[in-house]
Amino acid sequence: MTYMTINTSPTPPEAAVDLIIDQAGKTFPTPRGPVVALAPISLKVTRGSFVALIGPSGCGKSTLLRMVAGLEQPDDGAILIRSKHPEQFRKEGELGIAFQDPALLPWRNVFANVAFPLQILGRPIKPNNEKIRALIDLVGLKGYEDALPSQLSGGMRQRVAIARSLVSDPSVLLLDEPFGALDQILRRQMNLELQRIWAARQTTTLLVTHGIDEAVFLADEVVVMHAKPGRIAEIIKVPFARPRTPDLFSSPEFHALCDTLTAALHGPGAAA
Repeated sequence: MTYMTINTSPTPPEAAVDLIIDQAGKTFPTPRGPVVALAPISLKVTRGSFVALIGPSGCGKSTLLRMVAGLEQPDDGAILIRSKHPEQFRKEGELGIAFQDPALLPWRNVFANVAFPLQILGRPIKPNNEKIRALIDLVGLKGYEDALPSQLSGGMRQRVAIARSLVSDPSVLLLDEPFGALDQILRRQMNLELQRIWAARQTTTLLVTHGIDEAVFLADEVVVMHAKPGRIAEIIKVPFARPRTPDLFSSPEFHALCDTLTAALHGPGAAA
């Protein structure tokens, strides 16, 4: 069995690994027969790292993320987060999740939406008021605590969703195309905001994205996936120092790495 390793050193100690995916695969039944969404894959993600998954539609990125979240079960192999099964880890409030649709409760204001996971976990709200307000401030929404989702822009709603995903102080954060519905200008702005938020907490983060430039700007390493069946094709380290500034987007080195990732996406073994 071969592991593809996500780390910042050649052989990190096992204690520094937050996520282990061990030959996990997933097949879905369809009227035309079973479809292999993910061939058995193995991956390790080290503590405090930011890892991006990119690949074409149908390569299993979101399926993999849902398995890590405990929302889908692998047919083969195993997934462990700090030696716990994902469903247990999530129910303990150790896993934060934000999807492309922020899925805010329309009758709740910003403060109440951010607080909602604490209610689900059975934790008291009042002792956490200061933390909730600090998170709202962290995502740049101070002063909007009483606003309803209908009164917010798309980018602001996504900021609320990110604050909500962090309110339980998760050890691992999963992001599934959180900015996919935003226009390019707003998406780039949100990339800068997400980097700032991540730098303040350095929560181990796994991001699913179709944006090559987004992956390069945000991640420490990028996992390139191919489809039919979904599988890991290559893992590419991002060498740029942090914090990363908007000037990076126009640098020759940034564009060269984006070209490398594009070639990996369309390289040998990629589905036609």
